[in-house]
Amino acid sequence: MAGRIKVINDPGELVSIFRASDTDIKRKLLIDLSTSWITLPKIQEKYGIEGKRALLYLDKIKMLESQWMTGENGPEKAYHTFYNNVQINLMGTMTELADIIYATTLPDQKLEEYEKEIESMMPPGDGVFLGEVAEKLGVSQTLLKGLVKRSRNLQIKGFKIEKVLEE
Repeated sequence: MAGRIKVINDPGELVSIFRASDTDIKRKLLIDLSTSWITLPKIQEKYGIEGKRALLYLDKIKMLESQWMTGENGPEKAYHTFYNNVQINLMGTMTELADIIYATTLPDQKLEEYEKEIESMMPPGDGVFLGEVAEKLGVSQTLLKGLVKRSRNLQIKGFKIEKVLEE
């Protein structure tokens, strides 16, 4: 069975793929989720708060599917990887590559600074256009997309950057 394939066509998406398993906990969780359905309480029991954060990130980047299962305490939401394979199909300039590597390896503290600056540009309850943010920050749209793809707090919807709504 071939399964579902995640096709990467946008250089900015590479950041989220690389960050999906950039720690030992994220790597182990991703492997577990690719082999079975797991509930959040089981993830927290096995991996702690970092496991929960990793799960929320994987969900944010649309790598997971969920379903309700009967657990010890009644119905519980269980998670599993949506894709069985990843296909990277893109071509980019050296500038785009530099931006992707930078966004992927940026220290968390610097990412948080970018997040705060982007959030300060957002009107209450609304998003802000990618082009406007890139211009105000003085960065390329490729770098900006990479930063947002990496962020746990921000997401891209259409041409706008919006805050992630927590469950």
